Amino acid sequence: MKILAVADEEAPRFYDYYTPGALAEFDLILACGDLHKSYLEFLVTMARCPVLYVHGNHDASFDLQPPEGCQCIEDEIFCYRGVRILGLGGSHRYREGPYLYTQQQMQRRVKRLWYPLWRNKGFDILLTHAPAYQINDFDSPCHQGFEAFRDLLDKYQPRYFVHGHIHKNYGVKIPAVTPYGNTTIINACGYAIFELDEPEQ
Repeated sequence: MKILAVADEEAPRFYDYYTPGALAEFDLILACGDLHKSYLEFLVTMARCPVLYVHGNHDASFDLQPPEGCQCIEDEIFCYRGVRILGLGGSHRYREGPYLYTQQQMQRRVKRLWYPLWRNKGFDILLTHAPAYQINDFDSPCHQGFEAFRDLLDKYQPRYFVHGHIHKNYGVKIPAVTPYGNTTIINACGYAIFELDEPEQ
């Protein structure tokens, strides 16, 4: 399965300079938040695959006008062709507003998922907006990662953890890919492409 992950910034390759068939190679598109509604709708219209998304800290408008044709997977495990994808959007609380959570609030969100996690025997991809605590995050309240995400990685060891929020122009040493145990962490700011073997049916 070939997957396109997008976050934070519209990728000109798949939007402003789109050429017919540019999205045909992908089996799934994962959106990690803070992307314009029109961009997500363009992707799902032009691609031949689903677009799954979680909210970023700037996606308050999605409450009234969610992107048409796309599937929000907040607080659930979405299974696509046997691949289990856990969605947990939002960022660390640094002001009042939707999709902003304290460490304790995110921990409570994860605890409420105990049954889907048990029923699905874990998950293959963790899809979030924010990073995990102390893994390519920052000390500032806005860009601090979540401890609950690190706990999920330690316990379930998914194949991939895909997030956004940490823009690559924030510093020259911000990695696009980071190994963590058995998990490959991908910062999808802009876009990233990766492959995942589908489980045998």
